[in-house]
Amino acid sequence: MGLGYIGLPTAITFAEYGYQVHGTDTNPAVIEALNQKSTLHIEEPGLEEKVKTVIESGSFTFSRAPEKSDAFIIAVPTPITDDNRANLDYVESATEMILPFLEKGNVVILESTVPPLTIEKVMKPIVESRGFKAGEDIYLAHSPERVMPGKLFQELIENDRIIGGFNDISGRKAGELYASFVKGNIHYTDAATAEMVKLMENTYRDVNIALANELARISERIGADVWEAIRLANYHPRVNLHQPGPGVGGHCIAVDPWFLVEAAPEEAQLIKMSRYINNDTPFQVVNRVKEMMDDFGGKKLTVLGLAYKGETGDARESPSLVIVNELIRAGYDVSTYDPYVQEGYSHQAASLEEAAADSDMLVILTNHKQFSKIDFSTIGEQMEQKMILDAKNMFTAKQIRQHGFHYYQIGVKQSRLLGDKVK
Repeated sequence: MGLGYIGLPTAITFAEYGYQVHGTDTNPAVIEALNQKSTLHIEEPGLEEKVKTVIESGSFTFSRAPEKSDAFIIAVPTPITDDNRANLDYVESATEMILPFLEKGNVVILESTVPPLTIEKVMKPIVESRGFKAGEDIYLAHSPERVMPGKLFQELIENDRIIGGFNDISGRKAGELYASFVKGNIHYTDAATAEMVKLMENTYRDVNIALANELARISERIGADVWEAIRLANYHPRVNLHQPGPGVGGHCIAVDPWFLVEAAPEEAQLIKMSRYINNDTPFQVVNRVKEMMDDFGGKKLTVLGLAYKGETGDARESPSLVIVNELIRAGYDVSTYDPYVQEGYSHQAASLEEAAADSDMLVILTNHKQFSKIDFSTIGEQMEQKMILDAKNMFTAKQIRQHGFHYYQIGVKQSRLLGDKVK
């Protein structure tokens, strides 16, 4: 149930390992993309070839409606509302859709990342509304996905798997399914604990990144180099500071911590503050850009990178989009380029060269490997003025200044990089 970033690769993997799989998605565009096979709605290395193989073998079918099955896996979105609360409409709808097809002995697994007690308070009542007894007639479990875009198929198989059963037998039934292809360890627990695990993993990263972003602001204020300081601090055997950046993106880290805040708002103070820091970071980057553009009288900007992380085409919750929109709102002429995100966003150029033409400043927001190979001598000749704001620490001041650029980093005071006077 749900053929998006997680549902489709999961369905394909089960089909590859001997199961007859039926995929369901209520979006007609998704079904049409699968019919076309070569115009898939998501990007992932190897996905297109795998989809063709399992469709042609007959092991994978798909439609907008579910079918009778031995097991149902729900992998639908769980977005947040404007007031940062979990929207479980998709989970509820998917559970209700399978009700006419449920039979005693079926396994129902929720893979979507959800607030604690979703199995108990949302899915169990729906299933039992048809007269089934959860844990006896229908085996409910939560098994959160823990994979990274770009390595989905590898990590689906190699990563450890968490199985949180409504009761012991529900967990064992669900674990038997995943054991058919998971090479990592399978860890069993209760459903509420499993729901917490994924939230804790992403919240740990969010809090760590918030600390790094706060340290970057402090470093700018006092004249330290946050990148060098973090590198040296991480030589300590019990320290693992993350890297600062333009903000936090992706459907997981930027969203999941709010589920814990919603579940226990009085207790989740550190988590809440970390979310505020990371949500504010794109606006800090915008302010830095404005200061530099004002210093040089610049008018046109080139933003490199719309994806929330390097080497992916995933722009969900990307801080780059916030930064682009704010710069446009501030009156700048903004051109963007991302080799992986090529459709669906305005102001996009077809190439880096086109994006940089007559620009005053390059703003690097995503660490795609392609950007590390930029020929700054050639690009500089096309630009009106030659400024760079590097929000991902891809270069050094020495590398860039030799090509005649003014180079800036977040987390480093301007005077430390250039010897310029700081306003």
